[in-house]
Amino acid sequence: MSDKKYRVIQWATGVVGSAALKYFIENPVIELVGVLVTNPEKVGKDAGDLVGLPKTGVLATDDEDAIMAMDADCVLFAPSMMTPPIDNVCRLLASGKNVVSPAGPFLPNKWIPEEAARVEAACREGNSSFHGCGIHPGFAGDIMPITLARLMNRIDCIEVTEIIDKVRNPMIYTEIMGFGADPEELLANPRRSPETYKFFYSSMAMIAEALGKEIEEVTVKFEVSKAKRDIKHEFGEVKAGTVGGQHYEWTAWVEGAPLIVYHFYWQLGEDLDPLWEQGEAMYRVRIHGDPPLECHLMAQQDPDGRHPFLGLPWTGLVGCTVVPQVCDAAPGVVTHMDLGVVRPKGLVRR
Repeated sequence: MSDKKYRVIQWATGVVGSAALKYFIENPVIELVGVLVTNPEKVGKDAGDLVGLPKTGVLATDDEDAIMAMDADCVLFAPSMMTPPIDNVCRLLASGKNVVSPAGPFLPNKWIPEEAARVEAACREGNSSFHGCGIHPGFAGDIMPITLARLMNRIDCIEVTEIIDKVRNPMIYTEIMGFGADPEELLANPRRSPETYKFFYSSMAMIAEALGKEIEEVTVKFEVSKAKRDIKHEFGEVKAGTVGGQHYEWTAWVEGAPLIVYHFYWQLGEDLDPLWEQGEAMYRVRIHGDPPLECHLMAQQDPDGRHPFLGLPWTGLVGCTVVPQVCDAAPGVVTHMDLGVVRPKGLVRR
């Protein structure tokens, strides 16, 4: 096994970034050289203190220019905003640093040609590589179904489903997403734009490419369920009769038939009408065909018997584990297809 170490910067330390930071501190093939934070209270703190580990000697900074000037092989770019600044991605790439970004952009993607062109140009300028990744878009929506396809004789349709109970797994944007709103108002004005599927399109297109097909169109469906009673959650309360569940469905059509379907079921408990899904938070892949297949991706049980939702930590870790391969790849946008089967380094430690 090579003794090569990779010098890495962690950009942002929210839930995703903190999972990545812990990984980088503990993994023997990584040398953490910098940490960018946006919370003023974290500035000047040791990276180890930020994630409950021994001190590392690396102090957190909010100085982006200082980060840009650092000597590093790679940056794990994980800002918390919904639309990350492409300017920072391109500056990092142009400075000669490879970038792995769970925040996107997710490339290649025909819907964002200008962003794709900017990233490619920055890679050329810095002789660097870029890889956009995550749990979904990303692993659950492309690597997992493509891998499972090897167990099939015939594929008719692939369904990828995200199921989250937002009472058991609280998230700060529950109200922002329209839970507790009037059902008719939310149906008329979804908080998640009907165009959101375009950010997941790279994963859909990757599945189609792996199967030797090309997507003709994507159709969108949105429906809500009502709370049957007042439902309290960590960040507030949803009144009976208001939105307690949301289902987003995006279908990619190939040769006149649905080939890839993404479902998102976000629910506040089970006192809902209708209740679409029951059970623990998970990512589920169903492949209809011969033989029919179903696979669940979920956390192990906690001591209380509950399976927590690990989508956010997984989003960070799926980026961390690919850092060496992206650093060693040829300059430019690096896709899952380019990487082949990723072989994570430094995971087995006694």
